[in-house]
Amino acid sequence: MKKSLLWIVVLVLSMLVVVAFSLAGYKTTAAAETTTAKTTTETPVEQVNLTYMINYGAGEAITNATQVAVDAFNAANADIVVELISGSADYESLMKARMAANELPDMWATHGWSIARYSEYLTPLEDQSWADSLITVLKSVITDKDGHVYVLPIDVDIAGVAYNKDVVAKAGVDVTTIKNWDDMFAAMEKIKAIGVTPVHMGGKDSWTIGNFLDWAAPSVYITDANNYSGDDLKAGIFDTAKWEIVAGFMKALKDKGYVNVDVLTSTFGGSAQALGEGAVAFEFYGNYVVAEALTYAPDANLGFFPIPAYYAGDEPSLISGEHNTIGIWKDTKYPEQCKRFLAYLAQPEVMSALATSTGMAAGLTTATSDTGILTASYKLWSDAEAFGYFDREFLPSGMWDTMCSTGAGILSGDMTVKDAAKIMLRDFTQLYK
Repeated sequence: MKKSLLWIVVLVLSMLVVVAFSLAGYKTTAAAETTTAKTTTETPVEQVNLTYMINYGAGEAITNATQVAVDAFNAANADIVVELISGSADYESLMKARMAANELPDMWATHGWSIARYSEYLTPLEDQSWADSLITVLKSVITDKDGHVYVLPIDVDIAGVAYNKDVVAKAGVDVTTIKNWDDMFAAMEKIKAIGVTPVHMGGKDSWTIGNFLDWAAPSVYITDANNYSGDDLKAGIFDTAKWEIVAGFMKALKDKGYVNVDVLTSTFGGSAQALGEGAVAFEFYGNYVVAEALTYAPDANLGFFPIPAYYAGDEPSLISGEHNTIGIWKDTKYPEQCKRFLAYLAQPEVMSALATSTGMAAGLTTATSDTGILTASYKLWSDAEAFGYFDREFLPSGMWDTMCSTGAGILSGDMTVKDAAKIMLRDFTQLYK
């Protein structure tokens, strides 16, 4: 009996030990799981949402390339989500309204106005590591008198008249012989004679009309031959006689049948398609139109040449300035996250891809751009003089809308050249004050 009782006691004690160890193991495992759960719960990734607005429409080559870059950044950064907002024809008006209300995107494209229009709303960026690599031709354009840089330039605009090489060859036109506007109109007549539209503008997107005037104006207002430096414009003096000459180029296109008949209802996309498919010879846009045209006709044979001079003794010239840029709102709640996004775009491989999408040179010396079929044009006209965008450099802010509307008035026949010049003077005087 005693022996049996002893074995029972031993057995019970053994079972208690097993149960004790089991409970200890369960508690340890449970504690570990609880700790893990607490760690996961207590340290979530805080996600910041940033808005980035650009002045290019949905579906454009540059917009598509930018979206690819944004998506890649978002995928690599769990704590930041950048929302790309594509622009529209009223981008400039929209941004002015948002400035007036001081309700701006975290980041936006300054479309040539980083200093004159937007600098008071932007964050200085000259302390960023990429700022030491700004391309020389653009550095002075985006640096203010105090040495502040407000944007990361993705590419640099160096442009002239875009053209379809096959069309002009068929018409017997040699663009290297186009030195002045008389030569330009003579070439257009030859193009028209073979049944092709000489010039295309997508006037439904009103900026395309203003762009023609922006390209043409320097040849009349800025000239070495007559010692016109543009200083009078900067001093508040607007010469209407000169604008009648510029607006007269637009009227000549309409009166001589040198511009597409649907000029007021066509779009920029229509311009790009027409250029690529050989339905037009010349277009007065930046080289981004060539990149866009290649999306419609990948094998198109395209190039650019300088804008013709107006006065005897002057040489043809190019247009240069900031094109695709990005700045940061000074009042954004997330300045450091925005700077991280700009640093990402400044990486050589990212910037190279973006600049290549426009067919333009990259904005930083650390990146390279595949200018593709435009390489020959860049080399051929490397010594040509270049002027900044006329409205950005020589007109008060707000004149762009007047240029677009008066140009449309001439094309519609609702406005004479003199009418257009008077309205330009009126708005110039008001806005300059």
